[in-house]
Amino acid sequence: MEIELAKTKFKLGMEYLNSDKQDEALKELDDAIRLDPDNFLIRKQRWYIRYPEKFKEPIDIEWQQAQLKKEREEEADCGPEGCEIPGTNH
Repeated sequence: MEIELAKTKFKLGMEYLNSDKQDEALKELDDAIRLDPDNFLIRKQRWYIRYPEKFKEPIDIEWQQAQLKKEREEEADCGPEGCEIPGTNH
């Protein structure tokens, strides 16, 4: 159920992004990544909005790998109640 909700929030976030509503897009994408933290596409879209300079030619793949590693390390410190996903606004 959470994966389906994450997909819906991702689609809504992309609609907001296509309508130049970045704040609304980020909110939906942040919610989506909390529901599906293993979804690289969601992470990448969040990064694209927050760090657009990393996605200009040439796309900074090394930065993406380092960012993913950093976020995963931060997420590993979560307790039994969970934790915030790094980079979210909530």
